[in-house]
Amino acid sequence: MRWVSGRAVWAWEGGRRSDLPYGGALGFGVVGERRCPGARGNPCPVRGILDPRATGGLCAECARLDRMASVAADTLSDDPRVFRVYLAWFGPGLVKVGITAEERGGARLLEQGAVACTWLGRGALMAARRTEAVLGAALGLPDRIPYAAKRAARVDLPGPEVRRGAVEALYRDALGAGGWGETLERLPLDVQDHGEEFGLRRLGRLDGVVRSLAAGCVVRGTLLGVAGPDLHLRLSEDGRHVVLDSRLVAGWELVRAGAADGPELVVGPVGTGEQDGLF
Repeated sequence: MRWVSGRAVWAWEGGRRSDLPYGGALGFGVVGERRCPGARGNPCPVRGILDPRATGGLCAECARLDRMASVAADTLSDDPRVFRVYLAWFGPGLVKVGITAEERGGARLLEQGAVACTWLGRGALMAARRTEAVLGAALGLPDRIPYAAKRAARVDLPGPEVRRGAVEALYRDALGAGGWGETLERLPLDVQDHGEEFGLRRLGRLDGVVRSLAAGCVVRGTLLGVAGPDLHLRLSEDGRHVVLDSRLVAGWELVRAGAADGPELVVGPVGTGEQDGLF
């Protein structure tokens, strides 16, 4: 699953994309073995078999390649691009400061599931990274928030005005903190709210989270919304509202949803969980 031009799409091997319209039916069957699709545009040379429960979606070697080229993993120091520092709000008490390449626009914020956000500054990588670290320490903000915590907060959020007010207050606090990178250009407040992009109005009580897929299982339901990597589904079989982390789908071969003739979806309770990714 990818965010393209502010909307969620399926990205298939070979480059084809499919829209994911909210309120529409979503169904597929899972077949074969889950195999590594490769990283950074490079196909996996061994098509390694993946653990069905892993959200990484890559074998060990491809994961290492992906991490080597990741700004979020703090493995690069000489990237010549312009970077932006941002504040991302995921729910009450769930806020982080981060950086992203300016050329990516707001895609990184959508990928993380940020409900509201604003830019803070722009400049070279090291200036942006220094500011990220200083503001995180000054404001007491973590650099990572578990996806499970984001999911738990997402279905019981305050309205857009409250969200905007929270981001505005954090922006003022950030401006008042010292120690910004000297060459970083400060940017004006510009609160972006992703309630519409994520389909938040359609979400209600969350009944569970899909823990893994398996060959032969079928996913069938109504797509309520998408936030970050999470597909919010109303299951056809029993009407439960569940989250399917789309990262669990990467590497599987998908077919049209037929009659279920394999294992049932493994759905676990909603919890705050441990960190399961870079964001």
